[in-house]
Amino acid sequence: MASGEQMRKVFRIVSSDSERKFIVVSAPGKRFKQDIKITDLLIESANAYLAGKEKEAPIDQIIARYAEIAKELELGDEIIHVIQAHIFKMLQQNRTNALRYMDGVMAAGEDNCAKLVSAYFQKEGLQAQYVNPKDAGLLVSDEPGNAQTLKESYSNLYRLREMDGVVVFPGFFGYSKDGYVVTYSRSGSDITGSVLANGVQADLYENFTDVDGVYAVNPSIVPNPEQVPEITYREMRELSYAGFTVVHDEALIPAFQAGIPVNVKNTNNPEHPGTKIVKEREVKNGPVRGIASDSGFCSIYVSKYLLNREIGFGRKLLGVLEDFGISYEHTPSGIDDITVIFRQNQMSPEMEEKIIERLQEVLQPDDIVISKDLTLIMIVGEGMRHNVGTTARASEALAKARINIEMINQGSSEVSIMFCINSEDEKKAVQALYDEFYNKVSVK
Repeated sequence: MASGEQMRKVFRIVSSDSERKFIVVSAPGKRFKQDIKITDLLIESANAYLAGKEKEAPIDQIIARYAEIAKELELGDEIIHVIQAHIFKMLQQNRTNALRYMDGVMAAGEDNCAKLVSAYFQKEGLQAQYVNPKDAGLLVSDEPGNAQTLKESYSNLYRLREMDGVVVFPGFFGYSKDGYVVTYSRSGSDITGSVLANGVQADLYENFTDVDGVYAVNPSIVPNPEQVPEITYREMRELSYAGFTVVHDEALIPAFQAGIPVNVKNTNNPEHPGTKIVKEREVKNGPVRGIASDSGFCSIYVSKYLLNREIGFGRKLLGVLEDFGISYEHTPSGIDDITVIFRQNQMSPEMEEKIIERLQEVLQPDDIVISKDLTLIMIVGEGMRHNVGTTARASEALAKARINIEMINQGSSEVSIMFCINSEDEKKAVQALYDEFYNKVSVK
């Protein structure tokens, strides 16, 4: 949605199929590599207002971006006056609660883009109308930046089916029961799309992005990787968690719950079939569907003789981390040891010392070791449940590449295997695994 030309592409996509009735839009993004997203400009503006430095807020830059798009689309000045008034209104709201204030300002990016798209569609003769999430009944939990959709939203949204023409709906935010704007996590327009698809009981949720679909591995690591034509919800969820950014990792849940297939497609190449995300698929041509990696992790290794006989040891360990506000990702364990893996940015050097002291006090362990700069690599595929030797093949491929495995964790769903390695070996490890599972066996 970064420019007028992109919005023309969106119009052509929507108008080419009368079944495309509900359109969820994001805020205008980057037009070129060095460009700044509208959402980032809004965050900068909100921070300036919170700091009492209103004159430093890049409001003119924000309005100019919308005005440029409107000019490209040959829209009048009226829509820009509407957008400008709304942005100033959000910036002037109560700032007592900084998180709530920030949510209100950030949501203006999507909200005003939806108004602009609706105006453009109408100008082109398509029956379309902007619908605000509050009017549609999209209710969420009052957790700024981490909204969770409330159950009653789905029955509220179902009423949108009664509207004529195309519904243009802003992504990324809903409203608390007290009437406050609350955003989903960043890049949450995908979540809105999935929620809306569930609510209106859509036949299909098309997620248009800037790539032709889901690839078996990150193209920035492995050149020209294979595209995956079909993938299950579980596989995509695991890959999204581990670094695949094509679809937000929370966005699949509402569609999955309603059994609605998701089609990831390219706005710039809409004729391409893209990747279908489905409940079940036929497993053939290899056990692995995708390989993802994500860096920025650290681990706390705790060992104690007869740990397995000590009731509550794991609870005490996790309780200490909870007291320091740390959420964990994985907890591989043995009879005398346990490791907790979490995002490294949650722990400062000062906090690290305090955590070690507290663990020594509470657990009285034989040893505590903290390892930093770790990368998690996820090998994902429904076929692994029925295939012998997948872990052995992966381990051998990493060994041949002279990469040391810090730890291995098999997902209980049996569709993923996690390898933890040093971050300096990330690209080499991903390439080695791709060569093992894709250059030997095609998934086409």
